[in-house]
Amino acid sequence: MALQNIGALNKDDAFYRYKMPKMLTKIEGHGNGIKTNIVNMVGIAKALARPASYTTKYFGCALGAQSTFDDKTGVCIVNGAHDTAKLAGLLENFINKYVQCYKCGNPETEVVISKKQTLSLKCAACGFISDVNMSDKLAKFIVNNPPELKKGGKDKKAMRRAEKERLKEGQAADEEMKKLKKDGKKKGASSKDSTAKGVAAKKNATAGGSDEEHATSSTYSQAVDFPAAADDDYDDDDDDGVEWQTDTSAEAARKRMEEQLNAATAEMVMLATEETEKKKQHAKMSPYDELVEEIKANVGNAATPAQIKAVLSSSRPSPPRT
Repeated sequence: MALQNIGALNKDDAFYRYKMPKMLTKIEGHGNGIKTNIVNMVGIAKALARPASYTTKYFGCALGAQSTFDDKTGVCIVNGAHDTAKLAGLLENFINKYVQCYKCGNPETEVVISKKQTLSLKCAACGFISDVNMSDKLAKFIVNNPPELKKGGKDKKAMRRAEKERLKEGQAADEEMKKLKKDGKKKGASSKDSTAKGVAAKKNATAGGSDEEHATSSTYSQAVDFPAAADDDYDDDDDDGVEWQTDTSAEAARKRMEEQLNAATAEMVMLATEETEKKKQHAKMSPYDELVEEIKANVGNAATPAQIKAVLSSSRPSPPRT
């Protein structure tokens, strides 16, 4: 279906977004019963956001002919034979008076009927309110037959409230679904963890007994094959867990000093005793025995024969004591 811009001033604007179908007409009948059928009047009226009865009535008023619109079938009839160009021109006048804003020319307007039964157009683009000339026959027709939107204003508010309630209910349902999904994921994760733990336990059980049994068997095999290594492991196990500490108190230090002094004194006494014993033994020895000891000492120090001879010549044993 061919489209055209709404308003003759905008017909050359390729980017104009307000469009309507081009008018299609059909002449029917003959003689006194001839009439013009505007085939796509419903589509045109929908694009203009006006009831089709308004445009049909305007054609009848402008042409001085009877015009009818059937709400059930959507058929628009104007008595007489009228060409498409003439009806399109009348439609353009209707748009200028009852559709477009008188200030900005925007066709997005709303019909407003005041309490004083006056007609005006409220522009959704600039907010300007255009006062319609009430001397026109169509203006009175519109006041007597207000748009369905005006009649159903209360119904529209109720629909908006119902829509808001449905949106709230939808949001609540979405939140509930999210919570359920989160709970399901948590339960699934916990069940997976428990299942994994059970599988791991079964694997450990089927692998050949508990950890204690493995430890016992390994220790036994080490003791049989390598006794020394087993003893070393046993010693290391005894040392594990033992912490050695040194008492640093004054009493403990005093005791350690006494023990050290006692040990040093005892060692000095032993040395003195040994020296005394040696002196006593040396006093009991005869000159001959002394010479023998001296020779033994020289021989033990790897003395040469000349040195031994010198010792013998210089040391003559005295006659034995009586």
